[in-house]
Amino acid sequence: MKKILLWIGALVIGAVLGCLHVSGIDGLMTFIATVYTRLFQLLAVPTIVLAVILTLSSFGNQKDTGRIFWHTLTYTLLTTVAAAAVGLVLYVLVSPGNLPVESLNEGAGAVPENLETSYYDHILSVIPNNIVRPFLEGNVLSLLLLAFAVGLGLSRLPETESKAVVIKGLQGLQDLLFLLIRSLIWTLPLGIVAFSAQLTAQMSAGLVAESLGKYIAVILGGNAIQFFIILPLFLLARGLNPVRTLGKMMPAVLMALFTKSSAATLPVTMESAEERLGVSKQVSRFVLPICTTINMNGCAAFILVTSLFVMQNGGVALTWSTMLLWLLISVVSAVGNAGVPMGCYFLTLSLMSGIGAPVGLLGIILPVYTIIDMVETAENVWSDSCVCAMTNHDLKSKL
Repeated sequence: MKKILLWIGALVIGAVLGCLHVSGIDGLMTFIATVYTRLFQLLAVPTIVLAVILTLSSFGNQKDTGRIFWHTLTYTLLTTVAAAAVGLVLYVLVSPGNLPVESLNEGAGAVPENLETSYYDHILSVIPNNIVRPFLEGNVLSLLLLAFAVGLGLSRLPETESKAVVIKGLQGLQDLLFLLIRSLIWTLPLGIVAFSAQLTAQMSAGLVAESLGKYIAVILGGNAIQFFIILPLFLLARGLNPVRTLGKMMPAVLMALFTKSSAATLPVTMESAEERLGVSKQVSRFVLPICTTINMNGCAAFILVTSLFVMQNGGVALTWSTMLLWLLISVVSAVGNAGVPMGCYFLTLSLMSGIGAPVGLLGIILPVYTIIDMVETAENVWSDSCVCAMTNHDLKSKL
């Protein structure tokens, strides 16, 4: 409780500093926020790799691995489909109108250039052709594939002294890593001040002044419904208290809100799940790295709603068959998206470019995407926490 109050106090202090609009303070806060984001990203990469490798290698019983994996995959798909379905229902009910053609032309100039223009290229980039490159680029999906391969390979090796030495060395690295994570979390209130100040300064400077009304309402409303209603219902269905679960995982949810990266938040998510929520390390260190890469509730809703909005403005008739097809596409795309800032935006841009839709609309959305990305990432991490808690609850007596 003291930690939560300290974080809330840091939020308030940061908001006050951001409202002052002192260039020196704004610059300092931006620098500190960038440092913290980079440090958490630095720790996130080895956390994902070591957690998956050690979990797979140390199980020794493939039945346990299969149980945890299939529970994780089932809950991930259920929550992701639910998030997309909520977005679709809201889109039909609210029914955003079309924007003027001249607005789309103006927005085209704001669309980032030199991006991958096909989902095929996005999938192909996941397959590593160099063992070092995924680490250098922070390609989470590629790292997950490598970790699975190494972990499963170690589990199949005979019990020899060489295998024991390798596993013991990896465990030592993981212990060191978690010591660094705990140290960084101890200093996090300073980072919260910087994140809050940076966001407040951006908002009051007008970066979110241009909203798209009904479209924004659908996106944020869908996230709110998924966060406060759908996910708690999943927890209640498994006999878990959603208020208690959210309270224990609040440090990770708040961290996700500011970093806009579920991958960068992973160290805090794992620490909160194990130390505060009481999840088994065997479960958390397997489930959470996987969820960070495939459990994208907010991303699925964003891809679906934004794609429908862009296609509608391009003159495509949105029949129920079309909307249900894109619900499926959005879920598959979200599962294949890495948990990095603006990952959903770039992926949606790739999909829309691939079908020749008017991507200028994405340029209009860009100024408000900072807020959307924050809310989506917080929802993603909350969903990761729910999947982890439900999997731990289901398998507690079997592990």
